[in-house]
Amino acid sequence: MSRFFWVRHGPTHAKTMVGWSDIPADLSDTGLIARVDAHLPQGALVISSDLHRARATADALQGDRERLPHEPDLREIHFGDWELKRFDEVEDEAHIRRFWENPGDVRPPNGESWHAVAARVDRAAARLLAAHPGRDIIAVAHFGAILTQVQQALQIGAYEAFAHKIDNLSVTELHWDQNRWHSRGINQLL
Repeated sequence: MSRFFWVRHGPTHAKTMVGWSDIPADLSDTGLIARVDAHLPQGALVISSDLHRARATADALQGDRERLPHEPDLREIHFGDWELKRFDEVEDEAHIRRFWENPGDVRPPNGESWHAVAARVDRAAARLLAAHPGRDIIAVAHFGAILTQVQQALQIGAYEAFAHKIDNLSVTELHWDQNRWHSRGINQLL
């Protein structure tokens, strides 16, 4: 059995849609970082998306754990033309509503759909499972990337997956038993 500990990166304090923009995380809550670190298995491998906020969070949690190269496929949703905009700043209100209320093939202009995000993150998880069978893996990633894996584990639709909250520096623990994912805790706050 393999265990994945999905950790959402530290907060950015942005009030906009932040996808592939490379903005930093606020890692000033050292007490919370220490609690997350203590909760995670010491012998686990650590990997993160290649975006700064995830890399810096992984650095803060790494300790003596082995670090794997950054993984671009663990990035957040690519919001395209909506990047760094608030919802009310998007001119096509019907389009953005469809994106969030009926996730699937709807994509932001020059961005990616929910199905594209899920396929990308699924490929990364499958590569990690194949390369490191039976290992514990700490994957520092983003809201959307983590929700794709919650969707897999719970065998639910994308809209139902969006009902789950994924807080910054929370832990979502999923186990792979050679057949499918199982949830052992979603959005654990420490």
